[in-house]
Amino acid sequence: MSKEAIWEAAKQSIVEADEDMAMKALADAEAEGLDLVDLLGTGYSAGMQELGDQFGRGEIFLPELIFATEVMKVVSAEIEGKMDMSAVQNNGVLVIGTVEGDVHDIGKGIVASLVKTNGVEVHDLGREVPAQKFVDAAIEYNADFVGSSALLTTTMTVQKDIEEALKEAGVRDKVKTMIGGAPVTTRWADKIGADAYCEDASDTVNFILDWMKK
Repeated sequence: MSKEAIWEAAKQSIVEADEDMAMKALADAEAEGLDLVDLLGTGYSAGMQELGDQFGRGEIFLPELIFATEVMKVVSAEIEGKMDMSAVQNNGVLVIGTVEGDVHDIGKGIVASLVKTNGVEVHDLGREVPAQKFVDAAIEYNADFVGSSALLTTTMTVQKDIEEALKEAGVRDKVKTMIGGAPVTTRWADKIGADAYCEDASDTVNFILDWMKK
């Protein structure tokens, strides 16, 4: 079975919220000796991206998105379990969460999973996370990176609050901050003083790995 066919099956399994199809795609990828991290990042994630776009256009409803997310979580956990994380180079510590007032955590969950499989220690704070909790977690886990996701224009301001709270706690210069989410832009990152705007999971991984090399 070709790599392209397996990638497409992985994508469709998420679009159709079909756990059996998702696990078969994973088994096929293993049988062919394919990179499972790549499968997660560009196969399954492509399905989540497509659903996210459909949801944004009003073509599907929240329950459909939730079902697909559950399949994505199962697959992510399965792939993480197959990775020998002890043999993966330590690439820093990331604290990540969806900001207060925002319950959307699908994209954030994908980012957390993909980052984790690249040797980064991840502490996922979940959703509706207050700015101060990001700061407290950054201090507690001695984080190198703080990532926040905002899917609503009304919650983007919490990302600015995180920047200010980190400064007040005296730890802003000890971490690199990354922001993401549908309404978020590079311009917004520059305006609030964040270190980077990350468009998707791969973008986040690349930023972290590039920074850790410095």
